[in-house]
Amino acid sequence: MIPRNFVKTRNIMSKRLLILINLAVLLMLFAWAEPVWGAASPWAENGDTRVRLVSAVQATGKGEVLLLGLHFELEDDWKVYWRSPGDAGFPPSSDWAGSENVKAVEILWPAPERFSILGIDTLGYKHEVVLPLRVKPAVPGRAVRLKGVVDYLACSNICVPMKAEVALVLPQGAAGSAPEAHLISRYLGSVPGDGVAVGLDIVSIEAASGNLLRSRIASAVPLTAPDMFVEGLPSVHFGTPLVRPLADGKGAVLDLDVDGAAELEGGLTGQVLTLTLVDGGRAMEARMTVAPASGAPVPGPAAAGGGRTETSLALILLMALLGGLILNLMPCVLPVISIKTIGVIKHGGGDPHVVRLSFLLSAAGILFAFLLLAGALVALKAGGAAVGWGIQFQHSWFLVGLILVVVLFACNLWGFFEIRLPAWVSDVDEHASHVHGFGGHFLSGMLATLLATPCTAPFLGTAVGFALARDAMDIFLVFGVLGVGMSVPYLFVAAAPKTATCLPKPGPWMVVLKKVMAIALAATALWLLSVLWIQAGAVASGVVGALMVVVALTLFVRHRVTGTIGGTGWAIIGVLALVSLIAPGRIDNATLVSSLARDDSALKDVWQPFAPGAIPGLVAKGKVVFVDVTAEWCITCLVNKALVLTKGAVLEMLRGSDVVVMQADWTRPDPAIAAYLERFGRYGIPFDAVYGPKIPQGEALPELLTPAIVLDALARAAGKAVKN
Repeated sequence: MIPRNFVKTRNIMSKRLLILINLAVLLMLFAWAEPVWGAASPWAENGDTRVRLVSAVQATGKGEVLLLGLHFELEDDWKVYWRSPGDAGFPPSSDWAGSENVKAVEILWPAPERFSILGIDTLGYKHEVVLPLRVKPAVPGRAVRLKGVVDYLACSNICVPMKAEVALVLPQGAAGSAPEAHLISRYLGSVPGDGVAVGLDIVSIEAASGNLLRSRIASAVPLTAPDMFVEGLPSVHFGTPLVRPLADGKGAVLDLDVDGAAELEGGLTGQVLTLTLVDGGRAMEARMTVAPASGAPVPGPAAAGGGRTETSLALILLMALLGGLILNLMPCVLPVISIKTIGVIKHGGGDPHVVRLSFLLSAAGILFAFLLLAGALVALKAGGAAVGWGIQFQHSWFLVGLILVVVLFACNLWGFFEIRLPAWVSDVDEHASHVHGFGGHFLSGMLATLLATPCTAPFLGTAVGFALARDAMDIFLVFGVLGVGMSVPYLFVAAAPKTATCLPKPGPWMVVLKKVMAIALAATALWLLSVLWIQAGAVASGVVGALMVVVALTLFVRHRVTGTIGGTGWAIIGVLALVSLIAPGRIDNATLVSSLARDDSALKDVWQPFAPGAIPGLVAKGKVVFVDVTAEWCITCLVNKALVLTKGAVLEMLRGSDVVVMQADWTRPDPAIAAYLERFGRYGIPFDAVYGPKIPQGEALPELLTPAIVLDALARAAGKAVKN
């Protein structure tokens, strides 16, 4: 017979050995994981200025062009110059001769600010700027080492020529998004385009007199503070424009004095100039030939009028309330209907006071989640990042974490464990009617909110867009009202608890119902895995899926064998969760398949890649352009495509020879798409826009499409009669 002390000692040694093994695994995982704090070089310090290289991706991936940035930070009152500095100064220049596997580097220039001192105008940037870099590897897919010397002039009360040496290595591997991608995106959105996306147009440029250049501009929305910078004639100086607004505020005439025009052979007429028009946060660039004077009348001061009409905050808050309420009915929230249904049914015949408290806690969870999202967006915006509704679904770590939470909810409903999860995970079981089990109601409200973020309900997009364009207080206010709107059904049950207690009392039938409802959560996990597949590849999503199966089996086996999960079981779950979070960043994304390539809909043969720069040319040829911004995680986008875009008369028109259909895939972070959306004042998807000869600046469509909406927009863009 084995002595009891021996058995006890053996058990203690086994537990210690298991702990040591777990620690060893964790250490190996941390050693295996590379830092993911972003692709950025060290700062090159120069007194009151400093410079570094930043990258939008962690590795080179398979792309033929990599997006990087030259990041300047300047102390107060210091500035650096634009590509055309004005009356003084010189722009930053760079020499990349020391780079490896680099074929070409192109600098993009965000719209500058005008600085006027004693009649001397200079153009540049203060405080901070990122000059986006388009880097073409000599051999795509291989590691890139960008090394260069940057010469720039920094000015305050004095001007000091500076030199900075910067270097950054991007390894070979999956091109996962880096935190600096949002910083680069913010300034990439300020690089002037053709003006279509931002609703700006330079209608004409003419030589009004020997030394006066006159430009007529138009805007889709009222102008705020238009300014124009002119390049192309190094020997002449263009002054600050005199702005004469039109009566509606959506157009203006800009007169610029030209010093040195008399020395030009033939004068200003016929000269080819590069014009950069800036109005607030919008900018456009055009290369135009100066026409002779037209003799058209110029509006005087009395004609100036108009003004920007601000949407009232009260109206926005009403939209937020309605948008939050409607969000309960959107497809994204349907997977969590199982939790809501169980939450109502389990209170059948219960105590009304308990019902009231539990549903108030669910509403509190929803409100807390919205405020948490608002806080995160405020922090990202303050850091210069691109912000938007649902952008967390573009990051693999968020998807993996959400998959894990959904799997644990499903396992709990299936009965794989009977004890409550830790307070930060869940407590959805049949004992939730006890006061100490109310944490699950709070968390179920948070989970419903997180699963709702891929959807954009009617009114919600307008409210979110308004909030994200404002200050932190407005963001918190609008998101708080959104949370109240989504909480209305919970608050209704809390106010009338008999709506839940009048249901039949829970019994054996509820156990079966819980298992059936768990299938909905399992389906949600599979959908999230499909989104992860788009972002991280089939191999990475397969590994995460396999680990989730192991998590479920671990819970099932531990419960059946020992009757409890125990600390060791949760330690195993923790290790599996850590491996799941690390896996997408460690596995090469060679098998990446975009949603555009996987599209098997009736439009699969007509979708064209997103190319906003090509739209003006297509419109000039009489084409109608339909732009669809979508993502695998956007359920509303998929519903729009399935029920509207691929059906009946809409499909027939989109497949017409006079219509070009572009699709932009925002499943993963893309600074160009984020900048495109921001120009329309949108920060979330679905987003659809129509361009045409009659709507050259583009018109954004509502979030939820109907055949009538799409057909009407396409017809108006083409200048055709709308078919009833």
